[in-house]
Order: sequence, then structure tokens, then C-alpha cells
Amino acid sequence: MILTGRKVFPGKAKGKALVSKDGISFYGGVDPATGKVVEKGHPLEGQCVTGKILVFPTGKGSTVGSYVLYDMKKRGTAPAAIVNREIETIIAVGAIISEIPCVDRIDIGKIKTGQEVAVDGASGKVTVA
Repeated sequence: MILTGRKVFPGKAKGKALVSKDGISFYGGVDPATGKVVEKGHPLEGQCVTGKILVFPTGKGSTVGSYVLYDMKKRGTAPAAIVNREIETIIAVGAIISEIPCVDRIDIGKIKTGQEVAVDGASGKVTVA
């Protein structure tokens, strides 16, 4: 299945999907040292985003989240790509400065955790195996 959305940052990545029905805050919601979601009560609490195709509706929280994502990229704990239903500024800036392939305007309900996903940020295409 190929889903087409809007390109946010170019680049290609493949990996297993990690899908959340809730928004993600990288500032305080994800530990940059481990890549684990630490936000209490979040559907992904305790799971690691490192190297995953991280799929979630939209970002939330402080603008510092952009820099946390950048820190994660430098540490090697960032997701391989980000797919959103509707991106907002924090995630867009974080993806751009971190050079993480990113696409939005995707029907994220068609992607399930564990599925193999390929993201082409230049074309806005997300391929789900």
C-alpha cells in the first residue's frame, strides 16, 4: 500500500512502524539518552523510538522539543523517519534541523505498529508492506 502526503523533509528511511494514537512531546515525553517514551500514561510509554518509523497524529509541547529531537539525532537515539497526520511547527523544525525524513497529511490509521514501512520524504510517499 502506498500513501501519499506532503513532503516536510527529504530523505529515505525503512524500518518497523511504531504507531501512537496520541501526540508526542519530545521535551519531557521522550528520554533523549535512551530514545524511550517516558511520558506517564502515553500509549507508547516505555517503548523505544530509536530507528523506528515513528507514526503519530501531531506533536505537542514546548518548542524545546525541536532541539531534543536534534540531540537525539546526534546521540543516535532518534527515529529513522517521522510520519504525521498533521505536522506542527515543533516536529517540522525538529525533523529539518535533524535531517530526519518526514511526511505529513498521511492517513495514519492505515499503519500498524510492527509493519515494515518505507518513507520517501522527497516525494511524500509512505509505503506500507
